[in-house]
Amino acid sequence: MTRILTNTSDTSDTTASERGGLGRRDVLKGAATLAASTILASQADARDFGANAEPQRYPDPDIVAIDPKRFKAKVGNTAIKRLYTGCLWAEGPAWNAQGQYLVWSDIPANRQLRYLDDDGHISEQFHKPSNEANGNSFDTEGRQLSAERTRLVRYEHDGSVTSLAEQANGKPLNGPNDMVVHPNDKAIWFTDPGYGAISIYEGKLANTGSLQPHQKEAVYRLDTQTGQLAKVADDPFKPNGLAFSHDYKKLYVCDTGITHYPEAKNVVWSYDIDGPKLSNPKKLIDMTLDGKSGFPDGLRVDTEGNIWVGAGWVGPGYDGVQVFAPNDGARIGQILLPETCANVCFGGKKRNRLFMTASQSLYAVYVETQGAHFC
Repeated sequence: MTRILTNTSDTSDTTASERGGLGRRDVLKGAATLAASTILASQADARDFGANAEPQRYPDPDIVAIDPKRFKAKVGNTAIKRLYTGCLWAEGPAWNAQGQYLVWSDIPANRQLRYLDDDGHISEQFHKPSNEANGNSFDTEGRQLSAERTRLVRYEHDGSVTSLAEQANGKPLNGPNDMVVHPNDKAIWFTDPGYGAISIYEGKLANTGSLQPHQKEAVYRLDTQTGQLAKVADDPFKPNGLAFSHDYKKLYVCDTGITHYPEAKNVVWSYDIDGPKLSNPKKLIDMTLDGKSGFPDGLRVDTEGNIWVGAGWVGPGYDGVQVFAPNDGARIGQILLPETCANVCFGGKKRNRLFMTASQSLYAVYVETQGAHFC
């Protein structure tokens, strides 16, 4: 395998362009052109992740400590591993501690896969069809949650599927994307950017004549005790991945609105959590690096509070995982991958293994920290 940007999937929809918005392909075309010379120049030093590749010399050069005083998670005698390849667009990794396995989505292939930690086995059709599910998580009872194209669902212990949310404000949801569960009140917080309703590649066109398929994109909180659904934020153009801070005092939300709104920025928002509500919105993280800016797709937080963001659509030297400090949003570390990284999660027996869904592949690396949350 050559170490180049490998995800060339066309996730745009011409209908959106005709309405005056930008499809994902339109937005990325310029970035791909900008990165072309860098990609060609890097091929001579391209890393081979294939099964017959030579062992990686330690320390792994693609685990980068930008600020060694604050980024202390690099392990000197471990390497990034590619566990699987063959997806169309890999998304939504979630770790099940009781079963010691990882589940993730391949949205265009309409399936979910499972990685078993004990022997590395991959179940390629763990859930198929998956109703073009994107993000996944687990609740405090170990039940899988999935953000399907049109609804938020829960897989019950008896194998049945319960629809938790399909509408908000009397209108259909645009298309849920990612979710997190608060351990105290079991409430589910999720985003609704609607990518599955504005692309035939990742879903089905809503044909409503708007870039907002059914309503303004927003972040919601579902009270699982009462079933009440409440909108808690709509500042991001397209809220995508989200995560609680390590102490559950803040909520971080990725904004990938630049895919369809030219005025949007690649940023991560921070909110203060006040019970069932959010307050004090601010743009904590700017994804710009050396004059280039990529998407912040999904994120997780470690026990020190650092924010691990899946990023990409720029090229070598940028794509992969970028790590930021929680107090000032400064970039302190990177994990460089040969593909755009969509999302991440911590798992493994010690919760010290970072799993990364990146375009066509699943990667993992051990780190000297732990995920702050149970999933």
